[in-house]
Amino acid sequence: QVQLVESGGGLVQPGGSLRLSCAASGRTGRTYAMAWFRQAPGKDREFVAHTTMTWSGGSAAYAESVKGRFTISRDNAKSTVHLQMNSLKAEDTAVYYCAARNTGGVLTSTQEYDYWGQGTQVTVSS
Repeated sequence: QVQLVESGGGLVQPGGSLRLSCAASGRTGRTYAMAWFRQAPGKDREFVAHTTMTWSGGSAAYAESVKGRFTISRDNAKSTVHLQMNSLKAEDTAVYYCAARNTGGVLTSTQEYDYWGQGTQVTVSS
């Protein structure tokens, strides 16, 4: 099993920044990709960003709504990913979830991930 723990959420004003972290523990050696999703009240969980965890390279992708504002980064040795969120907007308010999977696939789909964290609340309000 893999355990994921998110941290770094909080309350920020529009235009502000937050840095989320997700620490993975347990049997993480086979982790292929890690991702961030978010879910606002009354809405479906949506893809935010993902990154592969390969040593030789890898790739990253972002939802169009956050492209240019959010940056996902990885630390393979620590099985950790971060999400740097800049220029935050009110519509970014949501619970942000970290996810991990052991194989490739449709990395923007919630159904493709094997493990999930409990989430961390991000609130953007003036």
